[in-house]
Parts: sequence; C-alpha cells; structure tokens
Amino acid sequence: MSPYKIATSRAYSFNALKKITFLSLAALILTLWTQPIEAKRYGDRYCKEAGYTCVKVKKGQTWSSIFPNAYQREVVQRLNRMNTGLYAGMRIAVPNNLAQTDLLAISPFPAQISAPGRKTIMVELQKLAFGAYDPNGNLIHWGPISAGQNYCSDIKRGCRTIKGSFQIYTKKGAGCKSSKYPVGKGGAPMPYCMFFHKGYALHASTSVPGYNASHGCIRLFREDAKWLNTEFMNSGGNGGTRVIIRSY
Repeated sequence: MSPYKIATSRAYSFNALKKITFLSLAALILTLWTQPIEAKRYGDRYCKEAGYTCVKVKKGQTWSSIFPNAYQREVVQRLNRMNTGLYAGMRIAVPNNLAQTDLLAISPFPAQISAPGRKTIMVELQKLAFGAYDPNGNLIHWGPISAGQNYCSDIKRGCRTIKGSFQIYTKKGAGCKSSKYPVGKGGAPMPYCMFFHKGYALHASTSVPGYNASHGCIRLFREDAKWLNTEFMNSGGNGGTRVIIRSY
C-alpha cells in the first residue's frame, strides 16, 4: 500500500474513532443528566447543614419502622420532599430536634406575602414545594412536589413544567386519569387532578421521589392534592385559584 493510502486509511480510522468516542461521551452525559441518582435527592442538601443529620437506611427499614410517630414521619418526608419507599443505602435528612420540629417552621415559603386578593398556590420548582396562600397572603399549608424533568425517554425530548401565572380552570376527583400517558395508551392515575394550563395539572401521586421526575405535571402527596382539590381551590371563571410557577 502506498504511503498516501496508508495515511488516508489512518486518518479515516482516527476520525471514525473520534466520532464513536464523541457519541459514546454524549450518550454517557445524557444518561447522567437524566438519571434520577441518589445525589440529586433534595434531602442531600441538608447533610452538611447545622441542625440536621443524614441517616443511611438499613435493609428492611421502612418509613414507619424508622419513624413510628406519624407526625414526625410526616415532618421527615416533607423535609426530604419524598413519599416513595426506602431502600438500603438511601440517605434521608432528619432534624436534630425532630420531636420539637413544626411543619410550618420548615416551610421554604414566607409565612406572609402581599395580599394576592384570591387563593393562590405558589410552586417553586427548585425547592420542590408548593405553598397555599389565602386571599390575605397568609401561608396556610405547604407540601412537596415533583415537576417535569429535563428529558423524558418515552417522548425523546425535554418535558419541563411550564412557568408563569395561571389559574385552575377545571378539576376532577380521585378517579382522574391521564389521556396521554403511558404513551399510546393513556390511563395513568392522576387522582384529584387540577388543570391550570392545557394538559398541565397538579395531582396526587405515590411517586414524589425528592427530585423532578414527571412529564410536566406537578405531582403532590395524596393528602395535599385531596386537600387542595376539595377544601382549598376554586375552579373556572375569573375566581379560579391562581397558580404561580417559578424557576428551575
């Protein structure tokens, strides 16, 4: 083979190798970017903060076995923004003074805002939480959320939650289901759904995992969704409960 052909062949092989390496690296980055790994859980941010201890879950432990007191269990779940099951090796953040911790005291929202004039649900996507305010601007309840993630593999694109100011225009009860997901079939449970923009809704879920993991809807603890749906919010017309969604 001539020196020219050898050089050309080597250059082709090198370029092909670079292309394969780049694609492999891109695939790895995409996997790490979209994979819900332990380090991304909300509770991890407390591990180095004063006043908190991060404990590692042991095999066979459950929420109830670690925290038999129902109120204290609720405090820890809301602090960690999760209601999913535990597994060995998982870290969860616990206040050092758990027995004296009040739920409203660990709220990421201010106790008072300027009077909005009507019931308002504030949603903070980075804080993984919602706050419910009365028309006078008093915080009366808050809870964890899980909103849209960066990338949804089943639809092969980003699926972040829309941001802005909206209002609840319709709601359904415990039997509410998705008309779109799973893709091609629909039927995914969305109990106590409250729609605020096109197909976007707040709804109950048993999968609020401590990070954003939805297709764009805002997942809530079941008890929070039921309370908002049946006791707090108004729907339709100009009096519909306002929903303000901010930041990633």
